[in-house]
Amino acid sequence: MKFTILTLFPEIVKAYFEASVMKKAVAAGIIEYELVNIRDYAHDRHHKCDDEVFGGGAGMLMKPEPLDRALEAAGSPAQRTVYVTPSGRLFNQKMAEEFASGGNLIIVCGRYEGIDQRIIDTRITDEVSIGDYVLSSGEVAAMVLVDAVYRLKPGVISGESLEEESFASGLLEYPQYTRPAVYDTMRVPDVLTSGNHAQIARWRLKASVAKTLAYRPELLSKDNLPGEVDSLLREVIDEGGWHEPGTSDPGRTDQK
Repeated sequence: MKFTILTLFPEIVKAYFEASVMKKAVAAGIIEYELVNIRDYAHDRHHKCDDEVFGGGAGMLMKPEPLDRALEAAGSPAQRTVYVTPSGRLFNQKMAEEFASGGNLIIVCGRYEGIDQRIIDTRITDEVSIGDYVLSSGEVAAMVLVDAVYRLKPGVISGESLEEESFASGLLEYPQYTRPAVYDTMRVPDVLTSGNHAQIARWRLKASVAKTLAYRPELLSKDNLPGEVDSLLREVIDEGGWHEPGTSDPGRTDQK
C-alpha cells in the first residue's frame, strides 16, 4: 500500500515514516510512501501557496493552482484522495479498515483556513475529521489517519494483537498488567495469574464491558448485543459499574 502525502511541511511527516514499526513495514515492502511538497508546484518566484479569503474574514486559504497541479501529478482523483479537515466525516475504526482494505491513498494536509473549495469539489474523494477539535497542522491529522490504517495491513502487526484491541469487537480494550505481580502494594488481579484461560477470558470481557459503559456507553446502545455481552453488562450495572483502577471495580474485584 502506498501513501502519498501532500504537504507544505514534508519535514514534519518524514520522521514518522523512518522510525519504529512504520520503518520496518517500509523496509519489508508492505508500505510505500511519497512526500510531495506543494510549494514545488507553485510557479511564482516566491512559491506562494496561500491568499486572502473572498468575502473577508481572518486567516489565509491555500490557493487552488499549486495544489491542483500537485494532485494531478499524484494521480488524483483516479486514486482515492483524502483531505483531513475538522468539517469532514468523523474517522473511526470501521473507516480505517475500509481504507486498509482498499488501494493506495493520497492525503492532503491543510493549513491556515484550509483549502479552496474548488479543489475539494474536483479532486477530493473523502473529507475526514480525526475528532471534534481544530488543529493548526493537517500533517498531525494525516499521521493519525495513516497510523490507524497501515497497522491493519497483513504483516505489520500480528493478527492476534489486532483482534483484542479496542473497537475490534465493538468494545474498549480491557486493562492489562505485566510483572511484577505486586507493585507498591497494588496487586494484579489473581484471575490473571491463575492459568485458568476460561476465567481469564470472562474477566477480560467483563472488564471491557465495564470500561465501555463508563467511557463510551453509546457503543453499548445496541438492541442486538451478543448474549454474553448483554449478560455481563447487566452484571456490571448491578455491581455499580466501572471505577478507576485501584478501587473496587469489575476489573479488580479480587484485589488484595
